[in-house]
Amino acid sequence: MSRWSGRLTSAVTVVALAGTLTAIPPTGGASAATGQLGDYLVFYADGARDRAVEAIRAGGGTALSTEPRLGYVVARGPGARFVESLAGSDAVAGVSSDRRIGSATAAPAAAPATRANASDIREVELSSGGEPLAGRQWDMKMIGATPDGSYATARGSRKVLVGIIDTGIDGRHPDIAPNFNRALSRNFVTDRPTDSKGETFDGPCEFKGCKDPADWDDDGHGTHVASTVASPINGLGVAGVAPQVSLVNLRAGQDSGMFFLKPSIDALTYAADAGIDVVNMSYYIDPWLFNCKANPADSKAEQLEQRGVVIGMQRALDYARKRGVTLISALGNDLIDLGRPRYDMSSPDHPADSARVREIDNSCLSVPSESKGVISVAAVGVSKRKAYYSDYGVEQTDLAAPGGDGYDGTGGSDVTRTVLAAAPENVLRAEGLISRDGTPKNRSVVRDCHDGTCAYYQYLAGTSMAAPHATGVAAILISRFGRPGKGGLSMPPAEVERLLYATATKHACPSPRKYVYRIKDQKISQTCQGAKSRNGFYGRGIVNAAKAATVTR
Repeated sequence: MSRWSGRLTSAVTVVALAGTLTAIPPTGGASAATGQLGDYLVFYADGARDRAVEAIRAGGGTALSTEPRLGYVVARGPGARFVESLAGSDAVAGVSSDRRIGSATAAPAAAPATRANASDIREVELSSGGEPLAGRQWDMKMIGATPDGSYATARGSRKVLVGIIDTGIDGRHPDIAPNFNRALSRNFVTDRPTDSKGETFDGPCEFKGCKDPADWDDDGHGTHVASTVASPINGLGVAGVAPQVSLVNLRAGQDSGMFFLKPSIDALTYAADAGIDVVNMSYYIDPWLFNCKANPADSKAEQLEQRGVVIGMQRALDYARKRGVTLISALGNDLIDLGRPRYDMSSPDHPADSARVREIDNSCLSVPSESKGVISVAAVGVSKRKAYYSDYGVEQTDLAAPGGDGYDGTGGSDVTRTVLAAAPENVLRAEGLISRDGTPKNRSVVRDCHDGTCAYYQYLAGTSMAAPHATGVAAILISRFGRPGKGGLSMPPAEVERLLYATATKHACPSPRKYVYRIKDQKISQTCQGAKSRNGFYGRGIVNAAKAATVTR
């Protein structure tokens, strides 16, 4: 499945946050003659900072700064040889290159579920009792986010802060702007026009210093996610699950859809310190689809790097959760039973073209969806069957939510069976999906205009689209039961999780449990395990906004 992939580069800008990285005196120096220099995040064992710094020096590297909140040192050293030297120190828990190493989770761009090939354009239809495009929002109907459902009593509180860790949010979009918190929003990445080989990566910089403002999205993925969570009820376009909560852009993804490890952990740390209530993470960390701490097929340096991803993200997630941040993630779009993975055929994806087939097992983790304390969400289609592309697994699937599946129905693929949400006009123009006069060129894009204001919406499919439905329901619960805290309202993540599970609509495995998907001329078999109360396809059930709006504690 496509992973919004792009070429990778080792060039990185270190980002400092509130409670900034502490600079430490140089401990040694590596010259270019000893190998190509690279920047690394060296995660040290508890109480072992000084010994880790010494190991960095002994390996020919330089310790640049330290981050005590998450327990790591930013170091510079001479490539793989430097990393392998750190593997021999018990003070070093893991090492990760400070580079572009991730990608957004979404259904493949080439799949009909994501991009329509039909040339006809459907006129916008008005829907009684809802927003103009509510008739197209089968997803909101499924979970009870409707005028006679959750909207009647629980639209959410402005005091609830929802962080979108993604490719950015178009905070100027007319169907997002009313709920967008620009003051708290941050961009933790710098655009990179080309990669280390001179190939196009993010493309030309749109703003001075290649630093996009915190209300900008050149990819569209993050804007779609944010819209699903909290597009307002304003007589234009669509409405989100929790249409009155506040959206905060915590951008950790490049324009190309790729993600660094460091911006991801920076975003989580900021979310914790800024009083964010819930974050949506519709992506995963690379260069490894599965991170294996001790796979004999990997070199010592590769093993240490994968441990660095697992440990580094877990520390950031723990830091955020302990400070009241509910953590929600997309499960993934690779059709894999995550409880029984056998092969990883797409890793490592840095450097480019270096992927190989690796045998793996259940000790290998996809991050953050399989990290501790994270609520991971599978995708379902219009009929409530699990989407064909969605990963699954009894241990890994916590909840299910509408993510769309163009093949869930008869008559071939239909893009309207995927999820409709806001799209940035600049992205649609760059992708050639709208004409010069603004007319959509195919059914994957819809334009709605009201009182002289026009806005665009796009159909997309993926567990990326499922996760924000769960995030929106979490925001409803926090709005109802949260107590005054930093930034507004606050609610223990464990209690949010309990109520998410309690209000979800239980859904049993299909019968027979081995379900056969027919996708074009292919047959894809997937087996669901577990009981109705919890199983590998639906977890504890499909999220339900209407129940969340009425449940009592």
